[in-house]
Amino acid sequence: MDPYEIEFIGENRIVSIIPNFSHDKIFLICGEFGPFRAGLPMNVPLWLGVMLKQKQKCRIVPPDWMDIEVLENIKEEEKRSRFFTKMPNEHYMVEAKLILGAAAEDIPRASEIKTIIKDIWDIRMSKLRTSMDALMKSGGNYGRLDHLTMMEINSVKPLLPEAMDELHRIKMMARKTMPASLNNSTFSQTGGSQNI
Repeated sequence: MDPYEIEFIGENRIVSIIPNFSHDKIFLICGEFGPFRAGLPMNVPLWLGVMLKQKQKCRIVPPDWMDIEVLENIKEEEKRSRFFTKMPNEHYMVEAKLILGAAAEDIPRASEIKTIIKDIWDIRMSKLRTSMDALMKSGGNYGRLDHLTMMEINSVKPLLPEAMDELHRIKMMARKTMPASLNNSTFSQTGGSQNI
């Protein structure tokens, strides 16, 4: 899956908006939304909220997790823990990018929020690189990393499978070039070798 597909999936997250117009229900492939009443909050897919905002037809209400205190707590927990912490939203980067890009004026302290989200991303990417490095150095065939988002997994997708394939090729070449005497013998518990 490429980043555009992940962004497409993230754009279907439901967000709250406050429209500045009134209109009957609209019927879309993904469902029906409305009726729209000026000044009354309602829920719509993120892509629709961004489109209405760009046309100056609504104000986007920031999600609960898009708060300085909440994000600071996540950032501190991410720094303290050697494991990945559960993010409040699977598509936090997509949501933040779209909302802060289209409706920064609707978000209190938007520039600080953007900085903290970038810091969280950087901390998590550093952990991911460290985990990949440890996996490669240990010669492991698989690893378990809980609480990664789709965008984070996608960021290592181009590198990890290729690196694992190369590591496997190196192991296979090393086995082929072992001296024949080591390939054809086993070692007993006393340390002596026995031919098979």
